[in-house]
Parts: sequence; C-alpha cells; structure tokens
Amino acid sequence: MSDFQKSETRDGMRIDWDVPITMDDGVVLRADVFRPLDEGGKYPVIMTYGPYAKGLAYQDGYTTVWELFSKAHPEAIAGSSNKYQNWEVVDPEKWVPDGYACVRVDSRGAGRSPGYLEIWSPRETKDFALCIDWAGVQPWSNGKVGLNGISYYAMNQWMVAALQPKHLAAMCPWEGAADFYRDVSHHGGIFNTFCADWYDTQVRTVQHGLGERGRRSRVTGDLICGPETLSEAELKKNIDDYGESCRSHPLDDAHWKARTPDWSKVKTPFLSAASWGGQGLHPRGNFEAFFRAASKDKWLEAHGLEHWTHFYTPYGDAMQRRFFGHYLKGEDTGWKKQPRVLLQVRHVGEKFVERRESEWPLKRTKWTKFYLNPNDLTLGAKKAPAGKLTYGGLGEGATFLMPPFQADTEVTGPVAAKLFVSSETVDADIFLVLRLFTPDMREVTFSGTVDPHTPIGQGWLRASHRKLDKTLTRPWRPYHTHDEKQPLKPGRVYDLDVEIWPTCIVVPAGYRLGLTVRGKDYVYPGEGLKLSNMKVAFTGCGPFLHNDPRDRPPKVFGGKVTLHSGGSRRPYLLLPIIPGRKK
Repeated sequence: MSDFQKSETRDGMRIDWDVPITMDDGVVLRADVFRPLDEGGKYPVIMTYGPYAKGLAYQDGYTTVWELFSKAHPEAIAGSSNKYQNWEVVDPEKWVPDGYACVRVDSRGAGRSPGYLEIWSPRETKDFALCIDWAGVQPWSNGKVGLNGISYYAMNQWMVAALQPKHLAAMCPWEGAADFYRDVSHHGGIFNTFCADWYDTQVRTVQHGLGERGRRSRVTGDLICGPETLSEAELKKNIDDYGESCRSHPLDDAHWKARTPDWSKVKTPFLSAASWGGQGLHPRGNFEAFFRAASKDKWLEAHGLEHWTHFYTPYGDAMQRRFFGHYLKGEDTGWKKQPRVLLQVRHVGEKFVERRESEWPLKRTKWTKFYLNPNDLTLGAKKAPAGKLTYGGLGEGATFLMPPFQADTEVTGPVAAKLFVSSETVDADIFLVLRLFTPDMREVTFSGTVDPHTPIGQGWLRASHRKLDKTLTRPWRPYHTHDEKQPLKPGRVYDLDVEIWPTCIVVPAGYRLGLTVRGKDYVYPGEGLKLSNMKVAFTGCGPFLHNDPRDRPPKVFGGKVTLHSGGSRRPYLLLPIIPGRKK
C-alpha cells in the first residue's frame, strides 16, 4: 500500500492527512492530525478512534441531523467554518486555537484504514490503546492524551481505559453505553434490532475498500473509504456482521465479557456526561461507570435534549475545556471546584434547573414504593388486595395510574419494579414504561437521544432471564446475570425484578405518573421523525426496537400473560423521590 500522507496549512492549522500508525500486527491505520502552526510546540492531544470515516463531513453523512441541529442551536456552530465538522467529535477549528492537537483515527477496516472491521472487539480496543501511546510520543505532543466524543467515540473509551495505556491522561465519554450486552445488544435479555439497522446505515456505508463506490471528502477531495475499490466478495470477507453477531449471542457469554470493561482497572480521570432522554442506548452506561469505576477522579453530569446538542453548545463545550485544561494542560480552570455530580434537573416543557450534588444515587433519596393494584389499575401507597390482570403477551398491556400529586415532586435516580407474573407459555417479555400525564390525562413526553417524544423512563426483562446477580444487585437497580435461560412453567407465578433506566423529572402538582406494563415497544402516536442516517421513523423509542420475530416468536411470547397480587405478592414500583434541601 502506497503512503498517501500529505500535509498542508489552512484555516490557521497545520493539518497532516492520513498519517500512518502501524499496529503490532503490521496493519497500518490512518489518522488526520490538526494542530497549531508553531512547529516547535508540544500540545496535549484530543483523540477519537472509530468507524465513521474521518473524511465524511457531518453535513454529508448526517444531513437531517445537521439541518435540525444548526437551525435549533446556531450558537453551537458559531465561530467556525464548520468544514471540518465530523459526526460526534470535536471541531478542530475551535480546539486547535486553544492549544490542542486533534487526532482522528479511522478504526481498522473503516474509512481509510485497511483490515478486518469488527467493531468494539478486543482487537479494536488494543488498536485504540496503541494509537493513544503513539500520539503520546509524537514530537508535537506533550505526552498527555485525552479522549473526547459522543456515542461510539464514548463507548470505546471505557474499554480502552481498562487497558491503561501509558499516555491516557483524561477522558470524557459523552453519552456512552458501557455494557455491550445490557446497554446495546439485549435489553433485559430482549434483542435490540438497532444493532443491525445502525450498522447497515452508518458503518457498512464507510467500510474501507468501497473506494469509488464511496463518497469523497468535501475538504480534500479524496475518497473517504480509501483509494482501493474492493469487490463485493472482498468487502464481505473483511467485515463482521454485527447485527448477526449480537443476535447469535443471546446470553452474556464469553463474547460479551471480552467486550466489557473491567471496572477495577478503569482508573483514568473522567467526566461522564449522560442524557436523561437516552433510553435504549447510552445513559445506563454513564451512570453505571460513575458508580462502579475505580477512578478516584471521576465526575458525572446529566442533561436533556437531543444526542448531538450539548456536546457542542457553549454549556458543554466550556465544561469539556475546563476538564481537559486541568488534566492535559495543568491549568487552573476552576475544575477543582466542579461538583462530583452536576444535574440539569428536568421540568415539564424541556426546562432544566442546574443543581450541584456529591454522589449518585443521591444520598437523601427517599426510596418510595407504589403498589400496583390489578383490580382497578392504580398505583398507590397501600398494598393491593388479591387480584390479577391478563393481557396478550405481544400486546398493549395495561397502565397503572397514581393519584394526582398534591405538590411539585422530584423523581431523580434509578427506578425499579417488582412484578409477579405467570404466562401461558414458557416465556414472556416485559416492557415497562414510566409515563407522565397532565391533569386532563394528556401524556407529556420529552426530547430523547434522537426521538422527539420519549417517555420519562423505560425498562425491559425477558422472564426466563430473571436470575439476579446477588453481588451487584441493589434494591434500586436489579442486576441480572443473563448467563442462563430459566424457562417458565405455564401457569406458575414467578417474581420478576425489573430495572428501569435512570430518569429525572419534577412532577408538577396536579400531574400524575403512570406505569405501563406491556408486551411490546412503547409507541407515541403520529408519523414520527425520520433521519437520513436511520432506517426507521422514530415513534417513541427511537431506533431502539425489539421486533425481530426470530427473537420473539409468537408461539413462545404471544400467549396470555397475567399480573398477580395478594398475600405475599405485593407488586410495586420503586421511585427515587428527592426531598427539597433544607434552607
């Protein structure tokens, strides 16, 4: 393979295109390096490594998102020509003038880097670590490498941190899942079809070797998937079928454990930024990492709005600079005064009030049980009498309602439910939806990661995956082993502990919460939002759906499901009620 590296000076930066980075097995990855013009300077590094093709402009690869984002948040793109904007990474036109070198690496088999494309694999993680330590010894580097990016570029940070590369000094995983089985592939043991759909539209489309069949960079004019045009057979040989890989590993087996970070080895200082609306992919990982990682210097931030918003707004940008300025430059940025937990507390109308906290979950949480009554579909303080409610295993289910709140009430933290369930068949899929309603019973939804109409909380559990890990389980966060299937005996009642991902909402007086128990994904009525980089329209769950008939055959999951109460069976919803602070 010829060396097609080239360098130029433009827009106040020295840019080295397609810099070669040789891996331990001889494969040569390619990186773009953006740095200040001072040739003798040594700068801290902001690095991203991933499969989205470093030459693909945000505006070209994610046209709908760019149009929505730039229109709604002009302040986020101000001060830049935006010609170097890529999906989910920092804008070098803003970071280089602040004294950083920005390095973007095309991961093995993607963009302009050759090799076998297997995302989030041990091989890819090792490559990432080698790239970090390569950047740490370059003549333009001060030896400190920081990782910063959204989603994919956040998720692989957890794994590479566990390898402890020498030059990794700090990282900011912005909305990044951390458990590739529980957060991404199988929610509560139920297969998430997002894996295949996303892979087909955002990864396969930039595989190395597409050559002339791929796009060209709007900046350099070069082919973003490399100069070679491989045959379809060669392309197929060089790529893992990620959707099928996920589906073929329905349990948390060795495949997934090799892709899960060892939290005892994650010691890098980090800022974990979560989104309240990210149900189905990211926020669980951000909260779990903060709770479980061994890092002594770790911070948590939680915000609202879309997946792509606050990473680029002045709010998020300033926070990242204070963090990295402290750890990569040794500057007094005020980061020492940063609260360990910073919450943008969510209110109706997409309004947020910032609040400083010290831990997660919050110590002053008043964990409160609200009992499900299958006789009158209520949620209340009193334990329900004997009763049962039956619904179709693949159907709409039923909604249990609380009485209207008498005063504004904050719910912030992890949520859990205990149910007592029987099925006509050997299994059942439980979908839980935590919902907010106005006094006249109109549902209130919020902007999610990508979906404009998400409920305030969701949880999932396949009944045959009910086995708990007693070491990791907490009352507020059941933790399932997912290491074996335990089929149901038809008609027998089983108790199920269901995790509902962390949420935040201040419920206004007069409003009420509801818990829907159903056999399929939540649906918000209407046509839904359609993005150019996704296959499906978003109708409440975004692209995070559970509708693969191979995973949910009606013969197994379509029987009648019954919820039970009475005697020792006291089904409940556990909510994290946050009392106001004493003044």
